[in-house]
Parts: sequence; structure tokens; C-alpha cells
Amino acid sequence: MPNGIIIIDKPMDWTSMDVCAKLRRLLGERRVGHAGTLDPMATGVLTVFVGRATRGVEFAESGAKEYRATLRLGAETDTQDTTGTVLNTSEQRPSRQDILAVLPGFRGDIQQIPPMYSALKRNGKKLYELARKGKTVERQPRPVTIFALELGEQLSPTDWALTVRCSKGTYIRTLCHDIGQALGCGGVMASLRRTEAAGFTLEDAVTLEDVARAAEQGTAEALLRPVDTLFRQYPPLTIYGRKEQLCRNGNPFRLTGEDGTFRVYGADGSFLMLGRRKDGEMRTVKSFF
Repeated sequence: MPNGIIIIDKPMDWTSMDVCAKLRRLLGERRVGHAGTLDPMATGVLTVFVGRATRGVEFAESGAKEYRATLRLGAETDTQDTTGTVLNTSEQRPSRQDILAVLPGFRGDIQQIPPMYSALKRNGKKLYELARKGKTVERQPRPVTIFALELGEQLSPTDWALTVRCSKGTYIRTLCHDIGQALGCGGVMASLRRTEAAGFTLEDAVTLEDVARAAEQGTAEALLRPVDTLFRQYPPLTIYGRKEQLCRNGNPFRLTGEDGTFRVYGADGSFLMLGRRKDGEMRTVKSFF
């Protein structure tokens, strides 16, 4: 059965779950999950886990992500992007210097109020379900981190390119909305492309068409990356004999050396687990055998 990670360049107008459903059919594996949801209008890096590799989803979701976005100034919508209903417009056209002057306030640790059109839940109901019924509920600000925020070229009288590197939970359309508020003219997100997630980039990605062609040729599994590539920032460590037996049974074992997190392999080279050694004892963070 297929096991591993596949990096998909998500097409526009597909939900992240649409992509997973398609891959289930193409790969013949029901255990398929993604890390880091992309809205239907967004494209780019979607990290998808197949088979036993789905145990690694939680580790991919928490990492930094990078995006290229289009900020459209002079309008506000109920969805904070161009798919929504226009609520306000403005003829004000801020200059590059005007925009550069407000961007520092959006770098570093900031607070964001999640948009109503989001999958967050309130009393068991997703916010977007309430929003579609014309309801608005109070949302508490949430802390996020903007590691980098750069203004690119001017694409039109209203549109500007943005590059954003941010933490989990950041809404880029809310960032565009808030920048527009700070400029006094309103702003929405006109396009979004994720260029990096979980350490994988667009160069690592394949399209659904690529997967479909490979499936026809019986080579789709070759597109899967080993799950341990998700943890390549940690040093490898190989165990043998009794230690491997204890590891495979989910038990801690004594192992001298420096404290830290490791990729742990068996004597045959198979990836067993992400492990953490502390005070000479190795414990399982997550097993993958």
C-alpha cells in the first residue's frame, strides 16, 4: 500500500479536501490527509500525507508558511477577498510610500480577528455556515506571527504584490483587509499562492494531472516522498537489537548521548519514529513503522 508525502500544486477553485478525494481514487488508498488548508481561490503548495504517513500531519501544520498575494486597495468585502460581496469602495489610491509606512505595524507578533468566512467553529457551527445565513458573531483576536512582509511591484492602479512568511493560523485575506483599514481606503485579497509549507516549496510540487498520468502508467507511488523527509532538520540515529525491539513495542529505552530530537531508524534502515532523548532515555514522539 502507498505510504508517503506528496506535494501538490493545488489548482484554483479546488478545496483542499477535493484534492485529497482525488488522490484517494488515483492512489487507491483511503488514508489521505492534508496539512494547512488552502481556500478554493488559492493555489500552490499543499502537503498531502498518504497511508501511514498521515501520522505526520500534525507536525507539518505547525511550521512557517510563505505566500505570494495580491493586495487590492479601495474596496472591502464580506469575505475579505474578491469572491465576496462588496461592502465599501474608495477612490483613495495610496502610494508605495504610504503602504511601506504602515507595513511595520503588521510584522512580528500581531493579533488577528478571524474572518466570519472561515472554518473555525462556534457552538459546533462553522463560521462560514453562520455567515452564509447573514449572521455575525463576536470573534476573539488570535495571536499570529508575521516573520516577513515585503511589498513587491505595483500590478495595477489598485493592486500590489505582497510576499508574506507567517505562522500557522494566519489569514492572508485578513492581513490584506487590515492593511487596507490602516491606509483608510479598505483592502481585499485578490489572489493567493502558497510558495512554501512544511519546508517544501513549489519546486517540490506536482500537479494532479501529473499524478493522474503516473497512475495510468502504474508509477504514481514513485511521486511519494518518504515520511522522514518531513523531519530532515533533525539528526538521524540508528538503533539495534534490544533497543530496536523496545522501540517497536512503544517502550522507552536507555541511550547515552546529547539530549535532543532525532530521526530514529532500525538496523534495516527503516524509519521507526521521531524520538526525543532526555537524560539518557529515548522516548517516542511519534512512531511511523
